[in-house]
Amino acid sequence: MSIPKKILNYLEKQGIKFEVVPHKKVYTAYDLAQTLGEKLEKIAKTLLIQAEVPEVKKIAKKNYIVVVPASYRANFDKIKKYLKAKKVSIAPEKLILKLGVKPGALSPFGKMHDLEVLLDKALLKAKDVIVGAESFTESLRIKVKDLHKLENTLVAAFGDKAKIGKPKKAKKK
Repeated sequence: MSIPKKILNYLEKQGIKFEVVPHKKVYTAYDLAQTLGEKLEKIAKTLLIQAEVPEVKKIAKKNYIVVVPASYRANFDKIKKYLKAKKVSIAPEKLILKLGVKPGALSPFGKMHDLEVLLDKALLKAKDVIVGAESFTESLRIKVKDLHKLENTLVAAFGDKAKIGKPKKAKKK
């Protein structure tokens, strides 16, 4: 499953430089980092969330794309506070399918789906990142500043560093 033409056309039309990165079939950002031999901080993990946000005289369910480094976990409390939301949760799988995307293959290109993008500020430390592009066998390398500008992302701390890997042994006294 290669990158859909609509994504490549979208980026080219906007004048965004990118590199297609082929790899073996992977389903997680962690596996992508392992496969490519990249640091987790250079891989962007993309999630679709649903938030109950205040609108004029009512609470509305709104969907957002959250992008955090693969070394992070999305922090729903931080997202909730930033959006002033009543509740924040992972969007149901049927919502992802409704976007025409296979679960686990969401790209960070929210404008293609009329969604706002929340970008974790930790990603700004990397010059470029590898992002999912609705494919399990190809990803895209893109400059973070280009992604930010293209999607007019909302930037804040939306995640927390995750404890990934083997636990460290306790030091002997």
